Amino acid sequence: MSGKPRLTYLNGRGRMEPIRWLLAAAGVEFEEVFLQTKEQYDKLIKDGVLLFQQVPLVEIDGMKMVQTRAILSYIAGKYNLYGKDLKERALIDMYVEGISDLMQMILMFPFSPPDAKEKNLDSIKERATNRYFPVFEKVLKQHGQDFLVGNKFSWADVQLIEAILAVEEKIPAVLSGFPQLQAFKTKMSNMPTIKKFLQPGSPRKPPPDDHYVETVMKVFKR
Repeated sequence: MSGKPRLTYLNGRGRMEPIRWLLAAAGVEFEEVFLQTKEQYDKLIKDGVLLFQQVPLVEIDGMKMVQTRAILSYIAGKYNLYGKDLKERALIDMYVEGISDLMQMILMFPFSPPDAKEKNLDSIKERATNRYFPVFEKVLKQHGQDFLVGNKFSWADVQLIEAILAVEEKIPAVLSGFPQLQAFKTKMSNMPTIKKFLQPGSPRKPPPDDHYVETVMKVFKR
């Protein structure tokens, strides 16, 4: 056992990608095990490794953790990315939940039927530009600081830069009306740990393609 966190999921973004982002942003190296068959997944369930029969699975500090939100909040707390008090933590939670709602649409997009793709893309654009990004633009403008909460780098910042880049992949000009978010994106992308994660060859996964969708359907079919 190397002592590095061990991540078990498919070789793609999905629900593990925000966990990869957060560990990378904290400067933590990790190992990955990729599920490629339904048999591998069924064996984890049979062995009692998956508490709710679901992945992501993260083995860290002697625990076998499941449930994305629980894993993320543990990592954020462990690496001092979760605010200095309960109020800051509540703000981080609110921002993270909002970003997660937007990311859920992006997560499901590759699984939309071909005839629904355009409509779903329009929905992502509409939600990003009218509901979610205006919130963070306003927060950054009002307090005039580099980070979302307490003028200190936190889990909320990591989730936001991940979301910005994920939306931009689909809608390249999405930040055109958000100067604060443009500056935030530049600043975050140049932080050493994030810059490293954005380089080719890092554990960051590419946008999901047809092969990834097929693997998901194969591994999780009931």
